[in-house]
Amino acid sequence: MSAGGNEGAVVIRTATGDDLDGIVRVGHETWRATYEPIAGPEYVQMGLAKWWTADAVIPGIRVGRTLVADDGGTVVGMASYGSQDDELVLWKLYILPDHQGRGIGRSLLDEVVARASQLGHAELHVSYIEGNDQAGRFYERNGFRQAHREAGGSGLPDEIWLVKDLSGGDVALPADGAVAREERGTR
Repeated sequence: MSAGGNEGAVVIRTATGDDLDGIVRVGHETWRATYEPIAGPEYVQMGLAKWWTADAVIPGIRVGRTLVADDGGTVVGMASYGSQDDELVLWKLYILPDHQGRGIGRSLLDEVVARASQLGHAELHVSYIEGNDQAGRFYERNGFRQAHREAGGSGLPDEIWLVKDLSGGDVALPADGAVAREERGTR
């Protein structure tokens, strides 16, 4: 699959071990640019240490649940997804700042949605932290609806969880906007 739909466009593909350094670089560049203004440098350092090391990234590559946006051999974006309880969760979707606004994020998301549907999932879940309004707008434009919030605690921003219906119907949300299911723990 390619972003932009023309020759020489960014290609969306399953990540391989050769993409590891590029994926980690995407994480480090996007996390600093995105989260430092929202949550501060300590939050960024915590997130980089927890989610953007080789040890954190390799398992998703090994099981085929990490995608990359490849621009002429350079990783310029990535997405990873996996199961939590009985739900499929989009854990990461990041595009290098100088490649944003070109439809790459949408192409990665579309590929995750296609794979989720092929796996038989009726919904796809994602979260973003309060203050990341750009992410909220992106997901809402792409069919996600707010499901619930989780308190960040200890001075951390709240996490806003969204859900996208993949079955062709609408996700039934109660009047308060919460998805009717058990609350999941924090990640």
